[in-house]
Amino acid sequence: MKNKSYILIGFVVLVFGIIFVPKIVERFKNNEVVDSDRHAVGTKKVTIEDLAKMGKVPDFEFVNQHGDTISNADYEGKVYVVEFFFTTCPSICPIMNTNMVKLQNQFKDEEDFAVASFTINPEHDTPEVLKEYADKYGVTNPNWHMMTGDMQHIYALSNTGFNLYAGVNENVDGGFEHSGFFALIDRDGYIRSRNDDFGNPIVYYDGTEDKGVQMIAQDIKTLLKDK
Repeated sequence: MKNKSYILIGFVVLVFGIIFVPKIVERFKNNEVVDSDRHAVGTKKVTIEDLAKMGKVPDFEFVNQHGDTISNADYEGKVYVVEFFFTTCPSICPIMNTNMVKLQNQFKDEEDFAVASFTINPEHDTPEVLKEYADKYGVTNPNWHMMTGDMQHIYALSNTGFNLYAGVNENVDGGFEHSGFFALIDRDGYIRSRNDDFGNPIVYYDGTEDKGVQMIAQDIKTLLKDK
């Protein structure tokens, strides 16, 4: 009886080896096993059709950390991530920008990957301050623009354009409050989003959590392939 059990177990192992091992090896060869796979962010592969269009990014024009004027036109044909932050933020901004640098480094060989960071404290965050902040965090992507400008225009872009809350609040640390979410934009300037488990668009990705960063990385990759 024991011999039959051993034979059955051996047969199962043999079948597994014949069917699945070559596929696993092939995925490693093609570099298809990524960190997000290992952490089981999602069991279903997201395709371009799965990323809903949530509306077009409104026009904007601000000055970046190098003193250059940057507008929507500078992002045409690029896949980019949007965030709202401020350099003296004592809470979530350091986490957000550490994670954004991870995305920058993950897509360092992609010329069409970009980042748009808008400060919600433009009176303090001058181009010089933003440049120092960018250097501190290791911003190297030439398409990562940290932008400052008219406060009303920035808040209109955040609260109305993206529907990502930002406001002045003297009762919180740092004097400002804002969302920790990232927005994902496609090559044509549309906000894109995957769906949650109930089939509803998540709209934004949590820039303070590993899961959110892993999900947006997967979806950046999908959008970059769509030319």
